[in-house]
Amino acid sequence: MKTRLVIITEIIAPYRIPVFNALARRGDVDLHVIFLSETDPSLREWTIPKAEINFSYQVLPSFRRRLGKYNLLVNGGLTSALRLAAPDIVLCGGYSYVASWQALAWAHRNKVPLILWVESTARDQRRGYAGVERLKKRFIGSSDAFVVPGTSSANYLKTFGVAAEKIFYAPNAVNTRFFTRQSVERRDLDSRLPPAYFLFVGRLVPEKGVFDLFAAYEKIAPDVRERFGLVVAGNGSARQPLEDWARKIDPGFIVFTGFQHQEELQRLYANAHALVFPTHSDAWGLVVNEAVACGLPIVATSAAGCVADLVEDGWNGLVTESGNVDQLADAMERLARNQQMRDSMSLKSLERSRAFSPEACAAGLAEAAKSMECALG
Repeated sequence: MKTRLVIITEIIAPYRIPVFNALARRGDVDLHVIFLSETDPSLREWTIPKAEINFSYQVLPSFRRRLGKYNLLVNGGLTSALRLAAPDIVLCGGYSYVASWQALAWAHRNKVPLILWVESTARDQRRGYAGVERLKKRFIGSSDAFVVPGTSSANYLKTFGVAAEKIFYAPNAVNTRFFTRQSVERRDLDSRLPPAYFLFVGRLVPEKGVFDLFAAYEKIAPDVRERFGLVVAGNGSARQPLEDWARKIDPGFIVFTGFQHQEELQRLYANAHALVFPTHSDAWGLVVNEAVACGLPIVATSAAGCVADLVEDGWNGLVTESGNVDQLADAMERLARNQQMRDSMSLKSLERSRAFSPEACAAGLAEAAKSMECALG
């Protein structure tokens, strides 16, 4: 018999669609997804590929307002939506929305287990405010089980006293087959790009480590910069000062592409020689999943939640400390000078990516739901 699983999550994220499609295809889960909003236009530039959605879903009426660093999102109709969906299990993607607390209250009233999907880590810079931490602790203490994308989030949950047997792993995933296939097929070098380059993909804001990246690139030996460029895919408040800085780096070949949709990123990944992810704070970092699926060596900081699971220092990438420009420059230069290392790491990245497929993530979500149902008898 199928388990009726209702997932409550913020937005229709393109990278989640393959996961939810895979979950809906399973014979043991009857899936319905409640989205609190279609997207967040203040942060996301992506197009929502609704034609690719093959699962039952609805989008609640919402009001959104950004107050400084805080994102206020208020919804109507959640209680009615849950009542009509009649879930056996509720999986809630986070605890920072009013709707999350409404879902928790509804689940308790109706004696329906609630699983919390947690991606936070101990190094996430969004944490640390006393009031928020108290609310978080209360929500975690009221949840019946937990889903995490990887090791860093699991370790974080354990600091709240969560028992290991209540934590289920659903590895964060992108459409690995799509990225791997496209990276092989699209080796057509764009004349606007450097012949060889490091790639950065993400928002151009200080917390992503973009200023460290430019400082590190400038530190690399001139003969390496003559051969290796830097391609920056993304937009953000730091773009103009970075463009001003780029003009002063000589020798050097730096290209700003702006925001790129998933299909447009394929050419960039396909021709890159390594992805550099110099973040100061990232709960995960799905661009690393994309790059690994494309067979790229990775240079990433240990602040990224994905690193503990996706990047093995010296095996398929090089791991540096967040904010350490000298380490970052050294790692980039080592990769640039050593093609044998890059080739070896490329193959190992492809190997690692197989464990981070939409099907693997869906299997973890299904296991959590079925385990809670079995616990109820």
